[in-house]
Amino acid sequence: MRSARVFMHGVPAGTLVEQEKAARYTFTYLPDYHGAPVSLALPVRGEPYEFTGFPPFFEGLLPEGIMLEGLLRARKIDRGDFFSQLAAVGGDVPGAITIEEIDATLPDHV
Repeated sequence: MRSARVFMHGVPAGTLVEQEKAARYTFTYLPDYHGAPVSLALPVRGEPYEFTGFPPFFEGLLPEGIMLEGLLRARKIDRGDFFSQLAAVGGDVPGAITIEEIDATLPDHV
């Protein structure tokens, strides 16, 4: 299971979790987050959003064309591994969102 922190204007907003590789994902807002939603399609709420397949909002943040090809080659990422693609470009995606993969080998408080 892989996960990533999602920030809105630099403020921690939620967590994207790959529950099952390339099949099931959840996005959950942090309980103390009261800012703007990361997307109008994902209003702030306490319950997690569940997706079969990679969440469309996050897929829309991924590079396309020549930028995607360069990313896949440079990072040796599989074309279908959207989570790794997002983690690789998460600090420089369109809009007010940034994404940082959570290193599962580190304690939660780091």
